[in-house]
Amino acid sequence: MKRIYLLLAIAIPITVLDQIAKWIVRSNLKPWESKPIIPGFLYLSHVANRGAAFGIMRGLSWLLIPISILAIVFIFLYYKAYRKDVWMRISLGFLLGGALGNLIDRVRLGYVVDFVDLRWWPSFNLADASVCIGAILLAYRLGFRKVKEDEEKWRDINA
Repeated sequence: MKRIYLLLAIAIPITVLDQIAKWIVRSNLKPWESKPIIPGFLYLSHVANRGAAFGIMRGLSWLLIPISILAIVFIFLYYKAYRKDVWMRISLGFLLGGALGNLIDRVRLGYVVDFVDLRWWPSFNLADASVCIGAILLAYRLGFRKVKEDEEKWRDINA
């Protein structure tokens, strides 16, 4: 049970920071209002995303809520299988933090608040960034593990 602390030590601060950032945006910007942070590059925008990533599945929050809950269940199951691997716990912590941040929005508001606006990329939030970081770390770790296992098999065959 001790090893769950790293997972939660990553997920909880990400979820809290994500929710604070979204509260600040909702408190200071009207829906669809935008303010330049770095003009021509970075804007703070209040976007109500009623779909999934990049606005796909718009209006299907009733479906996205159970999908998010299922993803969280899988994160914990995956954690259980790889609880001794620190990099897996880190990647799963990022995934869990992001999933929780957006799930809270969907349940409370009926949509996800996106606010990082680069103008050349769809708006996103801290939870989205966390999911991307977690997915990249997970893909790297799984790929690295596969390469390492293949090298060990190759050494065993040639020994």
